[in-house]
Amino acid sequence: MDLIPVLKALLRNKLGAILVAAQIAVTLTVLCNGAFIAWKRYEHMTRPTGMDVMNIFSIAVIGIDEDYDEQGSVNRDVEAIEALPGIISATPINSVPLSGGGWGEGFKNSPDPDQPADTANVYWVNEEGLETLGVTLAEGRTFTRDEILIRDSNERGYPEVVIITRALADQVFGEGEPALGEMIYPDDDPMRVIGILERMQGAWLGWDGVERVAVMPGLMTGDRFTRYLIRTEPGQRDELMATVETTLADLDPRRIVRSNVSMEEYRADSYAGDRAIAVTLLIVIVMLVVITGLGIVGLVSFMVSQRTKQIGTRRALGAQRFHVVRYFLVENWLITSIGLSVGVILTMGLNYWLVSSFSMARLDWTFVPAGLVLIWSLGLLAAFGPARRAARVSPAIATRTV
Repeated sequence: MDLIPVLKALLRNKLGAILVAAQIAVTLTVLCNGAFIAWKRYEHMTRPTGMDVMNIFSIAVIGIDEDYDEQGSVNRDVEAIEALPGIISATPINSVPLSGGGWGEGFKNSPDPDQPADTANVYWVNEEGLETLGVTLAEGRTFTRDEILIRDSNERGYPEVVIITRALADQVFGEGEPALGEMIYPDDDPMRVIGILERMQGAWLGWDGVERVAVMPGLMTGDRFTRYLIRTEPGQRDELMATVETTLADLDPRRIVRSNVSMEEYRADSYAGDRAIAVTLLIVIVMLVVITGLGIVGLVSFMVSQRTKQIGTRRALGAQRFHVVRYFLVENWLITSIGLSVGVILTMGLNYWLVSSFSMARLDWTFVPAGLVLIWSLGLLAAFGPARRAARVSPAIATRTV
């Protein structure tokens, strides 16, 4: 097909074509960058945690009396919880992973006070803490009961041993360097690394060091507050959350039982902002694509109405319906291609600005061809309806005004 007549026709009606091409360029820019940002948010939210998130919940108790025996209550509570059918294990813990709130500590590989420390999330658990978290111990061993340190929450001091994640080991000792059996220092207190966890996420999910975690054998007392982490058999979490709450309340009426929350809920709350951004971007993209499609339909319909006489003349001279449809599809393809050419430049420019200004990830190149194919397909589909109506113009009716 000769493209010269198509180009000449576009030049006679260039304003509408320019507006639609500009709309297509903007749509491609927002589509590629917005979809990429939404995808990165999705990847961020679906990262493996290293824990059995779906079957873990936490619950807290607060003693009312001044003489409330925290240590004795913990031993009794854990024993009663683990006696319930469907419970795998339970542990007291200072804070809940994935919750957005926790305790951070600096670690280094020497007692040198001038050496900078690497921050990590810290969790105090009992000898069944790793089992309760559902984490994978890649190297070493877990804690024994004799290694549990009982410490007042207002004091300083650390257990003699610690289990750390591989991410923290790589950060403190160097990537790939051996860490098992080495000494690690929070402040000036040495702790021996007796285990390496394959993976575990801490509390702050927006932090790039979220997998830097240290798990210590200990129980902090002194404030009459104890938080438990409990792991259940698959599918029994929700039922056992209510059972455990009742059990703890019945064990000692001199305390308050509260904060009965699943780890899945904590995780969902921590990712609420990421989820809102992803959903908003997707809604904007869908609306922009729909508006662009309607713009193409409107432009082609206008062109058809303006060229009724020319269409009839071509039909009278022997043009088939197929030729009329092809003409308008080619014309629309040219407009779309011009808009997409500008859109590719705008897409890369916007991504460069986002990377340089907000340290965002560089755009994955696969999003650009995917966006091109989508917009090209959208243009053809939007133009097909008006083009078919043009092909149905009767030669006799169209040529009566000639």
